Amino acid sequence: MTDGLPGEDLIEAGVRDLHDGRETVAALLVAIGSPRLKRLGLELPDHLPTNPEHRLYDLLSETDQDSAHSRYNAFIRRLVSYERAAECVKK
Repeated sequence: MTDGLPGEDLIEAGVRDLHDGRETVAALLVAIGSPRLKRLGLELPDHLPTNPEHRLYDLLSETDQDSAHSRYNAFIRRLVSYERAAECVKK
């Protein structure tokens, strides 16, 4: 898309990880936002992880269960921030 959008680095990393078949925080976040991201023109693989919301939470819980919920919400806010900014740029 365009350089400088909030969260763009995370979204770009997630797209790369999905294409490479890696299940990372970034990849799961992009899978969560895939319907909206596809409408914005991002090319994503046809097969995305199932239940990415639960898988992201589980992945975050592996490193620190006590903060998983707040980190999950922070990542979702970054995704939404990127999507909103990208929609404004696309108009």
